[in-house]
Amino acid sequence: MDIKPLVTLLAIVNPLAIVPFFIHYTQGFSSVQRRRTIAIASFSAFLVIATSALAGLQILEFFSISLSSFQVGGGMLLLISSMNMLNAQPAEVKPQTNEMEDGAEKAAKGASIAVVPLTIPLLTGPATMSTVVIYAEKAKTFFQLGTLVGYGVVVALATALCFSLAHPIARVLGKTGIDVMTRLMGLILAALAVEVMAGGLSNLFPVLRGG
Repeated sequence: MDIKPLVTLLAIVNPLAIVPFFIHYTQGFSSVQRRRTIAIASFSAFLVIATSALAGLQILEFFSISLSSFQVGGGMLLLISSMNMLNAQPAEVKPQTNEMEDGAEKAAKGASIAVVPLTIPLLTGPATMSTVVIYAEKAKTFFQLGTLVGYGVVVALATALCFSLAHPIARVLGKTGIDVMTRLMGLILAALAVEVMAGGLSNLFPVLRGG
């Protein structure tokens, strides 16, 4: 069983790096509200991954986009995400931080905080979706595709675990510890991004294979 898709997804989603955001956005929440937020965010992350795995290729076909081109574009997104992480920022972070904070504050008392901004774009975004689609194309059997969807369950469980232990994790690791972890995951993701781009480029330009 190939666990490379799981390693890649965990590196991109990296729920540990989102712990400070979770703590910030759920300040003042009761324990019930916090548990509900964790459940919705985790399930939403699974839905994004599962939908990308099951319908991503059909969407590409509808827009007449070749997988090789998507691999190169997706690899570039992964590389950009890894650069963010090497700077100790979440992989899917957006520059419009104030806009996200404003939207989050308005929805702080509702379930929408779990979907925006926690799930999208902080946990899962374009880099996550493109990665799942690329690996879905490589799935040759229903079992392999089901395994990819199953990896979405693992990511959701990892997200739920990190968020549930948010305050203890923040106390133990501190900001420095979380930054170090984010940078390590960014380095792994950068290597995976180069591999994805190399596969797409070699298909678009066979001369690069040297054969």
